[in-house]
Order: sequence, then structure tokens, then C-alpha cells
Amino acid sequence: MAAELITAVIVDDHAVIVAGVRYWCERADPPIRLVDAGARLADVWTGPGATADVVIFDLELVPGTPDFGELRRLVDSGRRVVVYSPRADHATATKCVDLGALAYLTKREGPEHLVPAIRAAARGLPYTVAPLPGADDAPSKPRLSPREVEVLRAWFASTSKELVAAKLHITVKTVDTHITRARVKYATVGRAARTKSDLVTRALDDGVITLTELNQAAL
Repeated sequence: MAAELITAVIVDDHAVIVAGVRYWCERADPPIRLVDAGARLADVWTGPGATADVVIFDLELVPGTPDFGELRRLVDSGRRVVVYSPRADHATATKCVDLGALAYLTKREGPEHLVPAIRAAARGLPYTVAPLPGADDAPSKPRLSPREVEVLRAWFASTSKELVAAKLHITVKTVDTHITRARVKYATVGRAARTKSDLVTRALDDGVITLTELNQAAL
């Protein structure tokens, strides 16, 4: 059975970057179909870009001015975003992850990272590369939002995401979104949590939940 075609829309005002990304996507196995939005943010919301699985987003369409507001709008609307940025600092990467980006890659990264990041994002999964400069000075405890903490605690005490969704009166997709964002945040500070047991371990270490609470939930 052939793999389902992944589509991505790239928002970048540098033609050479777009050309390179298109070449990498065409040579990927299986190929990824790329829509070029240039610097036209409207093209992400209309035409072929509106239905793309992944948004590859240049954070600085205006040089020196990272557009965190547009990133937030994309994520809040449910788009799966890979930030492909000229900025190579941990603080910017962390802020993008906090806003909900599934991956933060600098433009020094080639197809060996960008293509897997697109594939992961299409599945709603995080993708991380080596820590950026400044990571050693960053706190090892990620900044989880109150809602992310609430979802994690409910998930640790439940046997399924469906039960979590019913308890918190949200959709299973929203549960998945909050769990994925927590995974991305942990990976960004160098503490990957790919499985539920990994997340439980991180949460115990950080005081998000206690062993007593976990034991009570298991009764």
C-alpha cells in the first residue's frame, strides 16, 4: 500500500531557500508535495496552502522581527507548524515551542532534519535536533501551561485519552495536542519523553504529579 502523500506549504521570502526545500521534498522517499506561499501569509489560509498538512514557517518575514503573533495564530487554528528560522538561539526556539510549534529548525539544517520534521509534524508529532546555543543556561524544567499540566495529570490517572477527553470536556484531538506540546517542551530542554512512561518519569521529577497520586489512581 502506497504511503499517503504529505503536503506542506512554505512561507519564506527567500527564493533560494524555497528552491532548496522544494528539491529536498521532491527527492524525499516518498516525495512531499510543496506549495510555495512566498511571503504571502494569506496563501496559508486560501488556495492549496489552506489544506496543506504542514506549514513551514520562516519566523522573520521582516528581517529582525520574529512574527510570534502569526505563529500563535497558525497554531491556535490547528495548523501543524515547523519553524524554519535564521535565528539560532535557544530562547527563540523555546518561545516557538511554547506557542505550539512541533519543530524548530535553523536554516543551517538540511534535508536530513527538515524532511523528517515535516513527516513528524504531518502526524502531529514533535521533532527535535541538537540543543541550540544558550541551552546550557536554560532551565531544565520546561514551562508547561496550566492546561498541559491538567491534561497530563488526567492522562496519567486514566487508561485512555478518551476518558481524559470526557473528564475535561474536550476532544481527544485536543488531549493529543496538549500531550504533544508537553513532549516537545521536554525534548527542547534535552529531556526527551517519547512514551507515556517517559512523561510520567519527567512529571514525577518535576513535581507535576506525586507518586502517591499515581498510586491512588491505580487503585
